[in-house]
Amino acid sequence: MSKRVEIYDTTLRDGTQSEDVNFTIADKVKIAEALYDFGVRYIEGGWPGSNPRDIGFFKAVKGSSVPDDHIAAFGSTRRAKRTCDNDENIQALLEVEVPNLTIFGKTWDLHVTEALKIELDQNLELINDSLSYLKTKVDRAFYDAEHFFDGYKANKEYALRTLKAAMDAKADCIILCDTNGGTMPAEIGSIIDEVRKVTGDYPLGIHCHNDSDCAVANSVIAVKHGIVHVQGTVNGYGERCGNANIMSVIPNLQLKYGYECVPVDKLKNLRTVSRYINELGNLKHNIHQPYVGRSAFAHKGGVHVSAIMKNSSTYEHIEPELVGNRQRVLLSDLSGKSNLIYKAKDFGLDVDSSDPKINAVVERLKELENKGFQFEGAEASFELLMRKTMGTFTPFFDSISYRVIDEMNTNMGSPLAEATVMIKVDGEQEHTAAAGNGPVNAIDNAIRKALLNFYPNLKDMELVDYKVRILTTGTGTEAVTRVLVESKDTDGTWGTVGVATNIVDASYQALMDSIEYKLLKDKEKE
Repeated sequence: MSKRVEIYDTTLRDGTQSEDVNFTIADKVKIAEALYDFGVRYIEGGWPGSNPRDIGFFKAVKGSSVPDDHIAAFGSTRRAKRTCDNDENIQALLEVEVPNLTIFGKTWDLHVTEALKIELDQNLELINDSLSYLKTKVDRAFYDAEHFFDGYKANKEYALRTLKAAMDAKADCIILCDTNGGTMPAEIGSIIDEVRKVTGDYPLGIHCHNDSDCAVANSVIAVKHGIVHVQGTVNGYGERCGNANIMSVIPNLQLKYGYECVPVDKLKNLRTVSRYINELGNLKHNIHQPYVGRSAFAHKGGVHVSAIMKNSSTYEHIEPELVGNRQRVLLSDLSGKSNLIYKAKDFGLDVDSSDPKINAVVERLKELENKGFQFEGAEASFELLMRKTMGTFTPFFDSISYRVIDEMNTNMGSPLAEATVMIKVDGEQEHTAAAGNGPVNAIDNAIRKALLNFYPNLKDMELVDYKVRILTTGTGTEAVTRVLVESKDTDGTWGTVGVATNIVDASYQALMDSIEYKLLKDKEKE
């Protein structure tokens, strides 16, 4: 039977201290529900003594699907000149009426004498008194030993005395914090071993920051040295360089070492949880993030692809599906036959590796990428390229010409964009004009207007993203430009690409590919 490790998520408190993270109360409740559904044991909602939003969360979460037993609040030990009964922060913790409270106290003697400006023994009283008081009021009182590892290295004897003060108060777990994030993995293990000589089997936790890019490694190593409670945040959000990323901590412990952090059947939701919480925060997904990133199981080199087609374990450390991800093969000038055959199967094409047309596709791909085309974010354009090169694509229309006028004068207020296109469908020619908010929008409107009589299904297609990148620096406005377009309909999204020295022409190429792909997919559904 696997050992159980408590995951204590602090996304809603520590995570919101990241400079790019800002959640509303409604967002925080949704995140708490997602974490509870995922199987996280404790969800820290915030510091009710510090701001109204955290107080609002604790009120709102009581009407959610998350049981009280999974919610924790965070605060500090009482002030030196107050008793627990008249300390505002301690009382604010009790007012939110949750069964789990975490308070932090000073472990590093430097902070006691320089920040708190009190005697070392007085700090021990604050720790013991605060925890003893809270233990009479709530089900669980956790103690965060702030700056523990720095404090231990500076004054080992005093750091251990602070832990003893918390133990004497019967804290439910003592969490060793690498608050400045500068402790190395080897130090973490050896210090915990020394601590456990004093604490014995007393429950210990770990709370790591990522300032040395070691937070995940330190958290995993801590568990291997007897830690039973791990704190961290989703996607590593947090102040400065962030906190230990539980999106990596959990699968590392569960898949590599056999600890149970969340129910086994929930681990496959890892990527969904990561992306969902990013979306709530309007944050960009890190495609290179281990386990959950879009590139985590993506393969580009031809040798790699050839190997994974035979046995995926040759270049993948786990099965992507275990964490809700999937294997992907990328297309670039590094691609060989293996990449193309893999992608062909993705597209539902029956391709023989000995077919000489595969070589033609490889050569065409390399030729286009040399000109600046990029198909890694434009797989719809690549599928069209493959089909056309192999002779399996039947055109839906012929593009004859287009013209764009972008006019501005001082009396107009804003520029006027107008596009004219000439398109032929089944021998019938359409010559259409349309206005738009800029030249790209105008040409998009004109193309659709010309084709709608023939293909009314284009009504449910829309452009959702448009990216421009200058490829040749030092040439000013004569530079080669790459345009990536993302489109969607009711069935999904797809990307297309165009490259030209003329930004309108590059946009036209990408738009035409997008429409052709939409028509192709709709025809295949018939």
